[in-house]
Amino acid sequence: MGMRIISRPPGGGRGDSVSDIVEPYKQIEADGFQSAWIGNHLNHDAMTICALAGQATSSIELGTAVVPTYPRHPMVMAQQALTTNMVCGGRFILGLGLSHKFIVEDWQGLTWATPVRHLREYLEVLNALLDGDLVNHSGQEYRVHMNNAPFTQLDVPGGGRPKVVIAALGPGMLKVTGELADGTSMFWCGPNYIEQTAVPTITKAADSVGRPAPRIIAGIPVSVTNNEEAARESCGKVWEVYGKIYSYRKVIAAEGVSGVAEMAIVGDEASVRAQLKRLESIGVTDYNGAILPVPEDPDAPQRTYDFLKDVNTNGI
Repeated sequence: MGMRIISRPPGGGRGDSVSDIVEPYKQIEADGFQSAWIGNHLNHDAMTICALAGQATSSIELGTAVVPTYPRHPMVMAQQALTTNMVCGGRFILGLGLSHKFIVEDWQGLTWATPVRHLREYLEVLNALLDGDLVNHSGQEYRVHMNNAPFTQLDVPGGGRPKVVIAALGPGMLKVTGELADGTSMFWCGPNYIEQTAVPTITKAADSVGRPAPRIIAGIPVSVTNNEEAARESCGKVWEVYGKIYSYRKVIAAEGVSGVAEMAIVGDEASVRAQLKRLESIGVTDYNGAILPVPEDPDAPQRTYDFLKDVNTNGI
């Protein structure tokens, strides 16, 4: 099986009504995509959107890219994820991320001191809860002792355990993810970093504990257009803030480029196809690319969607 194409609903999958929200997912499913993922920002809750989309569709996988662990306790996250998976008929993928230091500390008033340890303990508790196990965890980040009968386990029948993928970028996070999760969802990681750091690190970690090969999801904005300069300029404007965030700056620098505009996958069909083939060849299992607006080429978004639809159906 080749690299899968994950579709992203236009407008971020949001709307002013339930029908506005679910219609894009119904269209994505009708167009033959097997998977649609949504971000979690300062608007509608992503897991709630997935639950709504799950009721309006019958076959596509529905995932979050990504829900922040802070400030959600693993028990709260597990309960909502199990419920969402039940509503989605077992088609939900829980994509998690730690968010960023300035958000955790400045917006939420919490402490961002040991993110790798936070992720490890979070997943240790979350996995036990998702598996329906008794939890007796004494850590530095979390202390969870659910051993006071009769209230000892989560009980969310009907959906089963969702897979968990992590927005892991750095080597430490990738190692924890390989050991404790089902894959990684990486935004702004280019082919050099993916090939030289991400794939070997997460794969080695998964192998070390006998886990299956991890899912490796690459998220790089895309535009099929003949106006490459305009597409890159658009990328630089739309995604400018990401180039200022420390964790993204590190992986962008690993590509030897100066900013997000140079990271975008842009060009005509042949050029974009070649760039996607490169990702597939280095071990990327799924491509989750946001379609760029190009004001100078208003037909580019639909052209890009049609191209990705064709690639999804016929392969790269």
